[in-house]
Amino acid sequence: MPKIHPTAIVNDNAKIADNVVIGPYCVIGQNADIGKRTILHSHVCLEGNTFIGEDNEIFPFAAIGFVPQDLKYHGEKSRLVIGNRNTIREYVTMHPGTDGGSMATVIGDDCLFMAGVHIAHDCHIGNNIIMANQATLGGHVVIDDFAILGGLVAVHQFVRIGKYAMIGGMSGVDKDVIPYASIAGERAGIAGINLVGLKRHNFTRESIFRIREAYKSLFAENGTIEERRSGLRKKFKDHQDVSLILDFLDLESSRSICLPRKTGRPVV
Repeated sequence: MPKIHPTAIVNDNAKIADNVVIGPYCVIGQNADIGKRTILHSHVCLEGNTFIGEDNEIFPFAAIGFVPQDLKYHGEKSRLVIGNRNTIREYVTMHPGTDGGSMATVIGDDCLFMAGVHIAHDCHIGNNIIMANQATLGGHVVIDDFAILGGLVAVHQFVRIGKYAMIGGMSGVDKDVIPYASIAGERAGIAGINLVGLKRHNFTRESIFRIREAYKSLFAENGTIEERRSGLRKKFKDHQDVSLILDFLDLESSRSICLPRKTGRPVV
C-alpha cells in the first residue's frame, strides 16, 4: 500500500501504486498516475494528465503537470509522461503538451533535473539526461540520450540537442546541436567534441579519433556543409558513431545548425 502523509491532499480518482510515498502537504490531482516506489517529498504538486513511472524521486515545491505557458493552449487533454528512476529536485516545473505539438511532453529514464529546471510543453527528453540548476527549455525541444546541460542554459523552442552533447553553463542555444558537441559561449557555439563525456562513456580511442576526424571535415573551410556531408557518408559509411552525426543532420528541422565559435583555433 502507498504511504500518504495525513496532511497531503490526494484526489480520490488519482492512481497511486504500491509503495509510493507521498509526503506532507503534497497536492495530487484527479488525473495523476504515480508508479511503484516513487517518492514525493513535501509540498510537491501534481496536476493534469500526468503519468509518472516507477522509482522516481521528486523534491519539495516541484510543480508537475500544470497548464502550459502557451497562449495557444485552450484546455486540450494533453499529457505529461515521465519515465522511471528520475530525480526531480526542488522547484522544477514540467508542463504537458499542446494541440500545436505532439499533445505530450515526454521524459525518459534515469535523468537528473536539478533545482529550478523548466521543461516546457511538447518537449521530448531522452534517457540519462542531466540538466543543472535553472536550465530552461522552450517548447518542442528535443534532447537525445546522455546529453548534459549546464546551469542557467536557455534553449530556444524547436531546438534539437544530439546524443552525448555537453552545453556549457549560461549558454543561450538557438540552433541545433549535433551529437558529441561541446558547446560554450553566451551565444552557443561549438568549442570541440565532448571528449570528457566520450571517455566517461567508454568510447574507444578509435571511435573518438573517427568522431574528431568527422568534425574537422564537417566544419572545414572548403566547400559547403552539404558537400562535406556527402563525402563523410562515403568515407565513414561503416562507422556507426559518425553515422549518428550524419543521421542527425538528415532529420528535418526548423532550426539551423550550431557552428564552431570564431576563436581562431581549430574546432577540435
